[in-house]
Amino acid sequence: MKLRNVLAAGVGGLGFAAASNRLLQSRASDLEAPLPGELRSYRWRGFNVGYTKAGDPQDPELVLVHGINAAATSREFETVFESLAEEYHVLAPDLPGFGTTDRPPLLYSAPLYEQFLVDFLEDLTDEPTVVASGLSGAYVTLAARDLDVSELVLICPTGTTMGGDGKRTWVRSLLRSPLVGQALFNALVSKPSMRHFHADHGYYDMDNLTEERLDYEWHSAHQEGARFAPASFLGGFLDPDESLEEALPDVDAPVTLVWGRDASTTPLSAGRSLADASDAKLVVFDEATLLPHVEHPEQFAELLVED
Repeated sequence: MKLRNVLAAGVGGLGFAAASNRLLQSRASDLEAPLPGELRSYRWRGFNVGYTKAGDPQDPELVLVHGINAAATSREFETVFESLAEEYHVLAPDLPGFGTTDRPPLLYSAPLYEQFLVDFLEDLTDEPTVVASGLSGAYVTLAARDLDVSELVLICPTGTTMGGDGKRTWVRSLLRSPLVGQALFNALVSKPSMRHFHADHGYYDMDNLTEERLDYEWHSAHQEGARFAPASFLGGFLDPDESLEEALPDVDAPVTLVWGRDASTTPLSAGRSLADASDAKLVVFDEATLLPHVEHPEQFAELLVED
């Protein structure tokens, strides 16, 4: 094939990608509030951070921190939010770069999220119980060493053996690129792709993934700037520099680890090792993988209320 034909095909492919990117973004409506309650804004380092609050301000404070993935938002806690708000004054932020929070084209990093949580908890709460899912469990743990918290509840936390040396700059750069990166990200957050990841390691029973939740994730992942924080995540730049085994013993508060018995990406064996290393309580949910709080909301809410 002549060079000019190759170039012509390449230009045509880029044109198709650009048109597809514009079409998908045009189909994504403005993001609605992720949770029932009052949607508020917290100004932090140039970000307008969206967070939902509910419950009686006189009740004990509870902060819910969603995990990190390509379509992450605080809607992760929708199945337990209202029942917890009956017992707690609940705050649930969308982390910088996700959900209803601003998504500027920054080079997102683990220290950014750690510092955000330090400031958010210090400015808006007083000795809260903090629940965190997945990778956010590491950020909350590192933040809690500098704060007064009543308890940490970490759901299948990642960061048990990470050391910050697995960075893939080329992945982050590729996904941040305006045309090819956007097209690749759109493929990653298509509904079939998200269903695949949920079935592979998120949900034990895919009947628990509602179409409404999947639709919300799709709309969130197609907002302006949605690819920048996930680009850092997939490039390894959101991995903490300290492992949970090192950090958890320094937290001056009770720690409960919640694990799905069938979790694969963070297996139960890692939970047992972490509980032993940090003298933490380990609670195991049957018929669950990474999202026991989503698939067994009543049991999870009872765990917090009992505490």
